[in-house]
Amino acid sequence: MKSADRLRLPSSFRLIVTGGGTGGHTYPALTAIRTLQARLAADGGTLDVLWIGTAEGLEARIAPAEGIGFVTVATGKIRRAANPLKMVSSANMKDMARVPLGVAQARKIVADFRPDVVLATGGYVAVPAGLAARMCRRPLVLHEQTVRLGLANRKLAGFATRVAVSSESTVPLLPESVRSLAVVTGNPVRPDVLTGHADKAVQALGLTGFDRRLPTLYVTGGAQGAQQINDIVADALPWLLQRANVIHQCGPGNVESLSEHAAGLPDALCERYYLTGFVGSELPDVLALADVVVSRSGAGTLAELTALGKPAVFVPLASSAGNEQAHNARHLEEAGAAVALLGDVSAERLQNALGSLLADPGRRAAMARAARAHGRPDAAERLVDVLLSAASI
Repeated sequence: MKSADRLRLPSSFRLIVTGGGTGGHTYPALTAIRTLQARLAADGGTLDVLWIGTAEGLEARIAPAEGIGFVTVATGKIRRAANPLKMVSSANMKDMARVPLGVAQARKIVADFRPDVVLATGGYVAVPAGLAARMCRRPLVLHEQTVRLGLANRKLAGFATRVAVSSESTVPLLPESVRSLAVVTGNPVRPDVLTGHADKAVQALGLTGFDRRLPTLYVTGGAQGAQQINDIVADALPWLLQRANVIHQCGPGNVESLSEHAAGLPDALCERYYLTGFVGSELPDVLALADVVVSRSGAGTLAELTALGKPAVFVPLASSAGNEQAHNARHLEEAGAAVALLGDVSAERLQNALGSLLADPGRRAAMARAARAHGRPDAAERLVDVLLSAASI
């Protein structure tokens, strides 16, 4: 690959992005778009971008809200099962019959738009658009957020110009025929996540009862919360609050029940517990304040926490596609950058995992260093380098 430093930036660049369904596929693509746009603008150039997605996916809301052109194509979802025979279901067969229509629609879109590069970040919609890029002889760059290639990227890998991966550990897992195309970029992280200030979190959330001599634990189950995490944290709450301040993002539907549960605690402990349904613009500051994080282990979460160097205890979502969250959590645990709680998780197991982390600043510092060693805060810039290089091949 040519050095990005020696690549002459074009005066205009046309990019098709495809992928979505979830934030894990959508937000890295959006961050890459904004990073490429900024780089071109700094040199007087412009970016024309079109997003191919589905009407039901997160991208259908995000792209138009960001002023990005958005079109949909037909696609099909494979409902996975441990027994391969169960995958031959009427629903799967019906959905797979939609794929040829989606490919035809995507081929017309790609032919008309004539992109310099097509970037595919995963999700079912990436397959027809990626195949269309191949048919129209446009460079195709895949980006994989997880340690193992997702199903869509596995299907497209043989047609790719470049395969951008988030971890060195992914390269040996690639088909041997495409390993030479792999570039380790990391997973793009929203720039604002890296700019938080702990004191701002204290002020914005009114955390006047926190004991700053104690570490702060941030618990999150994602935007909607996670019942499994909420339940074990509720059971462990008296133990936790004797050792830490706790910010608990529980999901909007869980605030009332958890508030009632916490109401029976002594006042001194209640003052160290901040419960909220959702953390919005304050997230960068909350992460800056947090000494330890308890969360799911989706690819976006891993990218943010490693870029920040945050010790973490992961409770993977067992139903994640291809069990990818468990793979992600194990990967960081093996590197000494996190603790992975797999299988049945109880309050006792959570306490055992957190005990030494909350009590020992030295262990937190060592885990933070290991996490930071795996973090790539410049992942978006690296991915933009790959896009520009692919366009020049």
